Amino acid sequence: MKTTTKNTPPSRINIITLGCSKNTCDSEALAGQLAGQGLSVAHEGPGEIVVINTCGFIGDAKEQSIGVILEQAERKRRGEIQRLYVTGCLVQRYQEELAAELPEVDGFYNFSQLRELLAALGADYRTSLVGERLLSTPSHYAYLKISEGCDRSCSYCAIPMIRGRHISVPMEDLVAQAEKLAQGGVKELILIAQDLTYYGIDLYGKRCLAELIRRLARIDGIRWIRLHYAYPNGFPEDVLEVMATEPKVCKYLDIPLQHISDRILRSMKRGSTRQEIDALLSRIREKVPGIALRTTLIVGYPGETLEEFDELKAWVSAQRFDRLGCFAYSEEEGTAAARLEDDVPPEEKQRRVEELMELQKQISYENNQARVGQTLNVLIDSCNENVFMGRTEYDSPEVDNDVFIDREKWRVPVGDFVKVNVTSAGLYDLFGIPVP
Repeated sequence: MKTTTKNTPPSRINIITLGCSKNTCDSEALAGQLAGQGLSVAHEGPGEIVVINTCGFIGDAKEQSIGVILEQAERKRRGEIQRLYVTGCLVQRYQEELAAELPEVDGFYNFSQLRELLAALGADYRTSLVGERLLSTPSHYAYLKISEGCDRSCSYCAIPMIRGRHISVPMEDLVAQAEKLAQGGVKELILIAQDLTYYGIDLYGKRCLAELIRRLARIDGIRWIRLHYAYPNGFPEDVLEVMATEPKVCKYLDIPLQHISDRILRSMKRGSTRQEIDALLSRIREKVPGIALRTTLIVGYPGETLEEFDELKAWVSAQRFDRLGCFAYSEEEGTAAARLEDDVPPEEKQRRVEELMELQKQISYENNQARVGQTLNVLIDSCNENVFMGRTEYDSPEVDNDVFIDREKWRVPVGDFVKVNVTSAGLYDLFGIPVP
């Protein structure tokens, strides 16, 4: 593996991050170590040295990661960059194979090799810089990864093989990190993990998400706390009490459910039945009135019949989720589902995705129409020459709805909260005017 010496640090380092927000946190921590030692580093910016943080979760993500590696390798051959390093989930799974196939890359580093990657970039691993991050998000919101890995055994998922067992970050460390973020201007914390609601069991012997939220809510400057990736099985009810009573907690919950057919759920090893899921959704909506629910679903799972897909569609129609994503099943080697016959043809999987999302499109439109006339608190994320773009508490960045304000008629501060009267709505977005 090729490395540089400490005496020849690169002048500029460009970190390219692929995949989920958990990868985003990892890249920001890497950048924090580098910037804290005086190195010039940027996210998706210019740089003679490129570090790619890859995703290896599903087939499409793997293909994207390989494509970006090949693109940067070609830039290196043309002399546009000096060195190229690759890390992340894809490397964790296929390090030897990648090294054999891509000699243009100067080094591949798995999760246990952060010190080696830092050394290659002309830096040390410094415990004094743990928790320091160079944000890649706008300065007013940040992701806070509260745990690593997963103890679940969902049949289709390779995450436990990639990321390992569930490890909670100590509460004191998370509070300290959040305080630093708030001091830097962060107003919204988006809590993420592979299994958010499992937080604390390994450290404290019980689920401690509610206690963590309460402590984060006491931090000056934090205005919104948003919850992502809440596993439904064993959902801690005290979290609902906090969501209902703590004004800083967004009335928003991302709770991936994957399917609703009992047979499919059993094969997926989800640990819940349809009856249990329906009862949980009813409790959530009863205890947190007005909450916006986001979920993700998988179609085309091995053996999924048309009847089971129709059951899923009817259930989505009845539940009327505020936000919904749908994925075609992708076989992942080493998982339990990979031993099943992948018997739904690719074109049929895609047809089911499109049919389900067409249904959700109408639900989204009708839900948005119900917002017309309401005055909502909106966090302004960005602007272009025509519009300001922001989000309500019911929307997470990049994956959910935006609120648009005409820039020719109005001026609002990016990074601040603004009261907005919703004047019209589309399939996935709201349009409005600021109110005094």
